[in-house]
Amino acid sequence: MSFKHRAIIDSIPSYKQGKPAPAASGLVSYKISSNENPYGPLPSVVEAIEDKALGQINRYPDMHGTALVERLAARYGVGAENLVLGCGSTEVITQLVNLLAGPGDTVVYPWRSFEAYPIIVAAAGAQSVQVPNRPDGGHDVEAMLAAIDERTRLVIVNNPNNPTSASVSQAEVRRIMEALPSDLLVLFDEAYFQFNTDSTRSQAMELFRDYPNVVVAHTFSKAYGLAGLRIGYAIAPADVADGMRKVALPFGVTAAAQTAAMASLDAQEELDLRVQALIEERDRMVESLGRQGWRFPKPFANFFWLPLGEHTAQAAQAFQAAGLATRVFNGEGIRISVGEREANDRVIQVCAQLKKQGF
Repeated sequence: MSFKHRAIIDSIPSYKQGKPAPAASGLVSYKISSNENPYGPLPSVVEAIEDKALGQINRYPDMHGTALVERLAARYGVGAENLVLGCGSTEVITQLVNLLAGPGDTVVYPWRSFEAYPIIVAAAGAQSVQVPNRPDGGHDVEAMLAAIDERTRLVIVNNPNNPTSASVSQAEVRRIMEALPSDLLVLFDEAYFQFNTDSTRSQAMELFRDYPNVVVAHTFSKAYGLAGLRIGYAIAPADVADGMRKVALPFGVTAAAQTAAMASLDAQEELDLRVQALIEERDRMVESLGRQGWRFPKPFANFFWLPLGEHTAQAAQAFQAAGLATRVFNGEGIRISVGEREANDRVIQVCAQLKKQGF
C-alpha cells in the first residue's frame, strides 16, 4: 500500500469466500464450498419478509432488534440485556474481540479453525496464538491452556470446529473453564451446533449458567439457511454485552434479517426436519466413504474434512473437473459441505475414483 496506514494491515490475510460452482461440460455444477444450507428459504419466511419488511426498507431498522432479542432471551432463559445481534456470528465475534483486545494483547484459539479469527484479531491490533489441533482434528485442550498467559484477553472454542468438523466434549470444556480465572472470557463459537450429534458434546448454554466468563455465538446462516441475510447473535454477561453494543456497527442488522429470523423461529419444526435430513445425508456420505477405505475425523457439522496433505491440490482438481466447488486448504486438506443429494452422490463418486488412484 502506497498511502499512510496502520502497518498491521499489511499482515492481515484477505478472507476468501467459497468458490462458486464451476462450469463442467454436460454436468450440473454444485457449490459445496461454504457450508451453506442447500435448501431454499421456507415459504413462511419469504412471506414474512414480503409482508413485514419490504415496505419498510426506506426506514432504518430497530438497531437493537428488540422483538427478536426478547424472543431469543425467552428461548434461552436469559435477560434481554444478555443478547447482542450482529451481521452473522462473525460480526458478534468481531465486536467481542474489539471490546477485549488491542496492541500487546493475545487471543488464543485452535488452528486450523475458522479463517476469520486471525483477520479479526489482527484488525483489532492484537496477536493471535494459534494452537495446532490434535491429529483427529479436535482441540488440543492442554496445549491451549499452556498457551495462555498474562497477555491473553480471550480464548476461543470452535464447536464443532471449522473446517475439521470435530466436536469438543463436555469434559474438555469443563477442563478449560475450571483452569481459567473468572475474568478471562471464553467464547464458544457454535455456528454449527444444531448438527452436532456427538453424545459427549459440550452445550455452551449449560456453561453460561455455570460460569461468569462465558460468551456464546450463534448464527441463523447455517441450520436456518439465512446466510444471505447476515444475522447472528451473542449471549454474554450483561456488562460484556453492553460493551459489545458500544463497538457494534450501527443499524447493522436489517429489518428483513430480523423478520426472517423471527419467522424461522416460528417454523422451528420444519427447520428441524431439514437439519435432520442434512445429518442423515452427512452420515450416508461418511458411511460410503468409510467403505471405500477413507479415514478422516468423524464429522459433527454439515461438512467433513479430508486431510490430504501434499495431495490436496491434485484431489481438488478432480472435484473441480466433476463440477464441484469445495473449500481447499493447500497442503492440508479439503472441506466438503453436505449439499443436495445429487451433489453428495457425485462427491462419493469422485472419492471412489481418487481411491482407485491411490489416495
